[in-house]
This record gives sequence, structure tokens and C-alpha cells, in this order.
Amino acid sequence: MNQSFRALGVSDAVGAVLDQRGITTPFEIQALAVPEALRGGDILAKSPTGSGKTLVFALAIVERLDPSAKKPSALVLVPTRELAAQVTEEIESVGRPLGIRVASVYGGVPLKKQADLARDAHVVVATPGRLQDLVDRRMLSIASVSVLVLDEADRMLDMGFKPQVDRIVRLLPDDRQTMFFSATLDGEVGELARRYTRFPARFEGELPAEMRSGEVDHRFIPVTQDTKVQTLIELLPKDDGLTLVFVRTKAGAERLVEKLRRHDVDAVAIHGDKAQKAREKALARFDAGKVKTLVATDVAARGLDVDRITHVINFDPPEEADVYTHRIGRTGRAGRGGTGITLVLPEQQAEVSRVARLHGHAEKFEEAGMKLARPKLVYTSRRGRNSKW
Repeated sequence: MNQSFRALGVSDAVGAVLDQRGITTPFEIQALAVPEALRGGDILAKSPTGSGKTLVFALAIVERLDPSAKKPSALVLVPTRELAAQVTEEIESVGRPLGIRVASVYGGVPLKKQADLARDAHVVVATPGRLQDLVDRRMLSIASVSVLVLDEADRMLDMGFKPQVDRIVRLLPDDRQTMFFSATLDGEVGELARRYTRFPARFEGELPAEMRSGEVDHRFIPVTQDTKVQTLIELLPKDDGLTLVFVRTKAGAERLVEKLRRHDVDAVAIHGDKAQKAREKALARFDAGKVKTLVATDVAARGLDVDRITHVINFDPPEEADVYTHRIGRTGRAGRGGTGITLVLPEQQAEVSRVARLHGHAEKFEEAGMKLARPKLVYTSRRGRNSKW
């Protein structure tokens, strides 16, 4: 789009920061939503990760907040620590020339220090659980918040944060701007969006062409408990490619890293029990290519954005089809190709075959010598709720 951020209503001071970062032409969702966000209207935005949505609400927050107003004045709710760090960095970058201070609130760090920083910040970027903890302890007030953002709202629901989000929203002033960003606005997510917003403008944005996924080779490999680790080792690329390995549990992540190290494979793990500094150190080493294998649980991998991942390996298969999409989507980024591999134990073949069928990879699954299970039959009751036969 031949349009500038200043033409969308961004101030010269903030526009200069964007120019310095080489951000000169708005992405689709930015061109659509920034003017309404700057006007203070409520927004529902259906936009995937990587579409530029963070800058939409970051610009609105820093331009609309009064640095002399009571703090905090804006609240951004996110599902994970990693995403909180990314969003904080983005808002700090564009808000610095206007004197806007930003603080992150998430688990794994001392409460008091975090609360002290948050009380003195104009913007708080928080995971729901830790924020509720601070509010319940009366270590932080959100009574002056005039701008609320829910980022990756669908992920927050998937991770079970709805009760905390509901409690937090009830504590906020009714007279506020609410911006709701999600990869989907259907079902429960859509219902939540309608409850939290008032006469919102709705926008849909796609990934920019340069960010769209390249071709991904999907593979399914039958294994046994005895051959599973050795098969993983043989699949790891011998070149400079980075590999992300998914497991289901925190303990499983640590066990797998130890097994790989015993086979002279340098690997690191990230999961919910890791301290934040340890997670950041592991991610930094992986992103820099100092260690080429990262073992992660699904929760820890939310918000992970490393373009040079060439292989994603499901050491433990995902239990749901949408989780498969999220995992494999970590490769084939920025137009590059990638490989997505799922290791399948005999007792997992039926469920994994259904995931493969849903994603159009049934032929690949059968080519690996495994049989497709019959799809589960579903009926819809009069209330519209799905039940399995």
C-alpha cells in the first residue's frame, strides 16, 4: 500500500522512530485499523501472528495516552511471558519520544519489584494470572486504565485464562477503549469479543507477502519407544538449520534434553517451570545458532518467533488439529521452505491419522506405512453443541 504512517494519523515524533527502524509502509491490518484506533474506537481485529497487529495497538496507546495522567493508563493482556516481552519492547520503542513508560507483568520474577515498576508505568503488559495475583494482593491498581488490549485472545482461551480475564475486565472502567486481536473471531472467542467491546469496528488482515509461509514438507514417521530418540537424532539436520522439537510435558522436555546430550547433541529446553532469565538465555542461544536444537512445550513456544527454523519435529504428537497448525507454523516462515515431522507410536496412529486427514496430509500418512483411522462422527444438537458418537 502506497501510504505512510503519518497519513494514518501518527505524529512526527513517532513517525521518525518508525523511519529509523525502516518501517515506512503500513501492512494491511495497520492501514485498516490504525486510524480507528487513534480515534479511540473499539476494535475487533482478526489477524494472524506476524501480520503487524502489535504496532496497531502500540501506536494507538502511545499517541492517545497523557503522560501526566494517573498510572497505569493502558493494559495489554497477552497469553505468555515471551509475548509480553515482545510487546513491551515494541511499545517502548514507539513510546520513548513521547515519554511513555512500559512495564511487563508475568510469572517467574519477584512480585514486589514487578509491582513497583508497574505502578510507575503508563502501560502494563501482562499475563492474566500474574496480573490477577498482583491486583488481589492490592499491590497494583488498574482502576485508571482507559485503554485495554487483548492480544492473541484465542490463545488465552485455549490456555484456560478466561476466568482471570473476566475478573480483570470487571475491574476496569466501563468508559474505556478496547482493542481485541485474535486469529479467529468465531465461537467462544467471538462471544467474548462482543461482551468486552462496544460498537466495535471490525477488521481482517492477512500476513504480508514477505511473511507468508513457504512450502512445508509434512512427514509422518512410525516409531517405537525403543527407536524414538534415535530416530529423532537421525532426523536432526547436519547443516546450520535450527530444529524446534515439541513435547507434551515439562518433565518430558528436560528428559529429552538429557538424552540428546548423552548422544552428543547440544540442546536446550524451554517450558513453564523455567525461570524467565533461563528461558531468555536459552532462546537467545537458539536464535543466534549457538545451539541448534530447542525442545519446547506448547505453552512455552507461544510467541516464539525465529525465522531460521528449518525443521519442526513433533517428538510427542499434538492432541488437537489446531495445535498441529501452530507447531508446524514455526517453520516455513518469511517465504522460506521448511520440514514438519511427526513421530508416531503404534498407540498414537489413530489420533494422529485424524489430524493428518484434517490438514490434507492423509496420503503422506499412508505413504509412511500407517493406516488411516475412520473419522470421528459428530452430530449437532438443537443447542448447537457438538457431541461425539
